Amino acid sequence: MEMSLPSYKTSNNCLNIGTIKSFINNILTCVLTLFLTISLNVNAASLEQAKRLHDRITGVPPSVITLIEMSDLIDQGKITEAAYVAMQSPEFYTTTLKVFASPWTNKDQDIFFPLNDYSATIIGAVRDDLDFRKILQDDITYVGKSDLNLTPYSKVNNTHYEELESNFINLADGLVQVSQSSLNGLPSEATAGVLTSRAAAKAFFYLGTNRAMLRFTLMNHLCTDLEPLKDNTLPPDRIRQDVSRSPGGDSRLFINNCSGCHTGMDPLAQAFAYYDYQFDTETDPQADNGEISYNQSSDIDSTTGTRVKSKYHNNATSFPFGFVTKNDDWQNYWREGINQKLGWDATLAGKGSGMKSLGQELANSEAFAQCQVQKVFKAVCLRDAENSADLTQIQSSTTSFQQHSYQLKQVFAEVGAYCMGE
Repeated sequence: MEMSLPSYKTSNNCLNIGTIKSFINNILTCVLTLFLTISLNVNAASLEQAKRLHDRITGVPPSVITLIEMSDLIDQGKITEAAYVAMQSPEFYTTTLKVFASPWTNKDQDIFFPLNDYSATIIGAVRDDLDFRKILQDDITYVGKSDLNLTPYSKVNNTHYEELESNFINLADGLVQVSQSSLNGLPSEATAGVLTSRAAAKAFFYLGTNRAMLRFTLMNHLCTDLEPLKDNTLPPDRIRQDVSRSPGGDSRLFINNCSGCHTGMDPLAQAFAYYDYQFDTETDPQADNGEISYNQSSDIDSTTGTRVKSKYHNNATSFPFGFVTKNDDWQNYWREGINQKLGWDATLAGKGSGMKSLGQELANSEAFAQCQVQKVFKAVCLRDAENSADLTQIQSSTTSFQQHSYQLKQVFAEVGAYCMGE
């Protein structure tokens, strides 16, 4: 008679099948570790370290073969190489990197957000050891391979990526890089990696005045919000008309609160002036079936009389003497004053036109490099930096990240080696 495990309901008091399988797998791993230690004279300490390293990087126990291979490398002092072995596991891509990137794709910073073109591009860029700065400036997107029989990529919905996830496609070999401009119709010079992905447009160009794109890019990729960047010493000449100079009738609020953010934010957010997220507000109020919209040289907005989207002239009567956006020329006022601490690249001009050049400005900052390391540290060590040793490791890995052509797998390997003894 064929036997099968009983079906368990998922509740607060019951285990599901996945939990039982994981429990059994852990027991088998422990038994095999003990067997290997006794019968093969394998170093028990390195076996334990190998298992912990694999767990931290992938979220699942290693196979016996992988465990032995990693343990042998650790015994040889090749801990980074052992970490790279762990990163061959499909779970590193489908779980670790998916959870790692998903919060960047939505305003709620939800780690369980569905796979989309933003998160898939992050996963693919890490897998392929791309210079990670490309994610903010290049004409790239990752899609599922054509032989997977998925619904083709669409610029108006997320079905393609939802099928990748629901069909449990192995993202370690199921993704392929394509030019973003071939998918969404933007000119190549108007693409800026994940910043011009459909997911980013839906999350951060949706309604509003496009300032959200700058704020969440700073949060996601420079690990800072606007509040810590407030600087009341900068000139307010680029602050738009929609910002009241006397909110509630009190000009002190503008001078002491509003101005400090807008002096730096508005000149940078001008890079997004030709972009919007377009959808039917009547039939699709949740904007699930919208697409990124871009005004090319022949596209003149009826409200602004230029290529600038009408949202940049919203509430223009709040302060009619404020800055009027006429193009997508941006300037980084934060290169002066207290925000020089972000480590801007002195070889760049600090100004330009459009999102691609702004993405380059942000991606070449010291803050960008350090931010990626901080996020990897939290993802692998399961905590924030807590002491001087942690901070030293973050600085060391930041330098290594830059020296290794901004390849993020190198950071996962180094941080994994650092935290595997915990």
